[in-house]
Amino acid sequence: MTIVARSLLAATFAVAVAAAPARADQTDSAVFDLTLKGIHAGTLSVSGAISGNSYVASGVLKSGGLVAIVKKVRYDARSRGTVRNGRFTPSRYAEDADTGSRQSQSVMDYRAGVPQVKTYNPPRTADDGGVNPSSQGGTVDPLTALYAALRDVPEAEACSLAVYMFDGKRRSQVVLGDPKSDGKGVSCPGEYRRLEGFSPRDMAEKSRFPFVMRLEPTGDGRMRVVEISMDTLYGKGRLKRR
Repeated sequence: MTIVARSLLAATFAVAVAAAPARADQTDSAVFDLTLKGIHAGTLSVSGAISGNSYVASGVLKSGGLVAIVKKVRYDARSRGTVRNGRFTPSRYAEDADTGSRQSQSVMDYRAGVPQVKTYNPPRTADDGGVNPSSQGGTVDPLTALYAALRDVPEAEACSLAVYMFDGKRRSQVVLGDPKSDGKGVSCPGEYRRLEGFSPRDMAEKSRFPFVMRLEPTGDGRMRVVEISMDTLYGKGRLKRR
């Protein structure tokens, strides 16, 4: 995957949280515009549903504006799993990515919370490094994390965080600080961290990505993510809900 694609995905994955208890039987859908240094760079669409103890989610990230002129990027993902005691446990994750010059696919099933990499194309080699999937029990896939982050939550549960992610090769973490009220909503400072499986070049380039997530009340006792500002490899970025 090109550096443009990785940066777009990192900008969106950097906001993922998955610790807030799930609201039973809910459906969510959101579209965000992504800007880098104030220039439109793409869109992120995430939708999902929780029914009983099960959830399904889908997401699409695609480049737009000037970024699309340089490189057309598209990422499609699907995930499903269970929700118990406020925690999401994926059972299957699949992604298809197209950078315009290269296509890639990844499929993971989960056994007792441990990811089983079924497909990873282009195939990994011994020189690629990466983390052993058998050591990643308790992690969630990137899309599950995104859905958990961007769905509406009860006001008392806004800005909860405790999550590790695994994408089939790399392990990362997201942490959030205490929410701060501004009278209209709350802002939550946070940080995305690259942990394991990244190349030495990636780690030297940037290993921590601070961000701020802003939520506003929906009027029915819940809070909704409306904007996320973040540091990216290309400077300041922002996701703004339509």
